[in-house]
Amino acid sequence: MKDNILNYFFQVSTPVVIFVATIIVAFIFRKLYNNFINHSSRIMHNDPTNYKFVGHSMSAIIYLVGFGWAIYEVPQMRQVANSLLAGAGILAVAAGFASQHALSNIISGLFIVIFKPFRVNDRLLIRDTMQGFVEDITLRHTVIRDFENRRIIIPNTVISDEILINFDFSNDKIVRPIDLNVAMNSNIDLIRTIIQEEVAKHPLFLDNRTSEDIEMGKPKVPVRVIGFTTIGITIRTWTWAIDAGQAYELACDVMESIKNRFDEQNVEMALANKNFTYLKKI
Repeated sequence: MKDNILNYFFQVSTPVVIFVATIIVAFIFRKLYNNFINHSSRIMHNDPTNYKFVGHSMSAIIYLVGFGWAIYEVPQMRQVANSLLAGAGILAVAAGFASQHALSNIISGLFIVIFKPFRVNDRLLIRDTMQGFVEDITLRHTVIRDFENRRIIIPNTVISDEILINFDFSNDKIVRPIDLNVAMNSNIDLIRTIIQEEVAKHPLFLDNRTSEDIEMGKPKVPVRVIGFTTIGITIRTWTWAIDAGQAYELACDVMESIKNRFDEQNVEMALANKNFTYLKKI
């Protein structure tokens, strides 16, 4: 009687122990692996995209092996498994149909990691409405963190078929044009000087001229008259920065400092409603 109780106890407890141990091992692995990725990316400036995808794959293998082992330790389930093994061909076909969508997401995620249309920490614009930074690429979906700190979850098959804008693809440098409307009787030379001085002295401004441009005497900050309206002149300047975030901050600061200089020099701005230019964060 006692032996039967002990045998029953071991039969019940063994799968439970394996099940719990699997969860603990997977948790510890993810914790240590994420710490390694963060440390490696911060110190050696590595691209964490491949590491994250491999980490998700390893976690899935740990769960698959652990849960499979726990199920196999249950005698009743072992008999079911042996019965199913006899019909493995039919089971494989059924499993293939049932997991077709899941497998397509995994394959799409693998293609994203291999061909890298975007990477972790890249800034994306999707469907002209959704934008944010790539936070993670899992086996099933891609996680994007928007500017309101919300997470956009997109299946890998969906985002693989999307036409998107990657602001950080290949070269992170970005140009941000700034349009200003001034009165028709304004002194264009004075306005050009003010704009060039205010843009050039900003710490985030990037001089994008080549050595040939410098030899040819091209200005560090180009300023052009691009059109006329019924009330004034439209003047455009182009500002370069390291990335889109700094370009936005640079443009905001420059517009404010230019406005202050215009006030000091009595430069009149033309701000009719139909010609008013405002800065929109992209």
